[in-house]
Amino acid sequence: MALTAKQQLFVIEYLVDLNATQSAIRAGYSKRGAKDQAWQLMQRPEIAAAIKEAMEARNKRAQVDADYVLQRLTEIDQLDVIDILEDDMSFKPLSKWPKPWRQYLAGFDIAEMFEGAGKDRSMVGLMKKIKWPDKVKNLELLGKHVNVNAFRDQVQHSGRINLTNLTDEELDRQIAQLSD
Repeated sequence: MALTAKQQLFVIEYLVDLNATQSAIRAGYSKRGAKDQAWQLMQRPEIAAAIKEAMEARNKRAQVDADYVLQRLTEIDQLDVIDILEDDMSFKPLSKWPKPWRQYLAGFDIAEMFEGAGKDRSMVGLMKKIKWPDKVKNLELLGKHVNVNAFRDQVQHSGRINLTNLTDEELDRQIAQLSD
């Protein structure tokens, strides 16, 4: 089934931030009913197929796939501070930094340090701070990507529970016991 112009716009807007409600609003649906409308749109197989197709086309244009993501995560994981610091802990010139460091640095602050006040004030040095990517989060993403289950909570359960023919109250009690 062909999508209406408004539905096509919803699909395009969905790719912006993957927020169905905001996508519905930007596509011209009423703000008041956007949440419900977005939910209904997302349930339609033709909308889901159009979103999937649009995402695949975007990934192809951007040349981003699972291999690309894994390669970038691996580069971040392999960042080594020795690549950017001299033995005396001063920074190497930026042009000597490996490309991954230049691409993935999360922050860089430089502060001038002064001594004295007024006319007697003089700069005594620079304080440089760098912030690198969160390597634990990076490893978590790597672990999930390659499915090593290194960060998955392991829950063991034994026994058998028959949930058929239970009242809502009994079912709620069984579910609460499972989560304890």
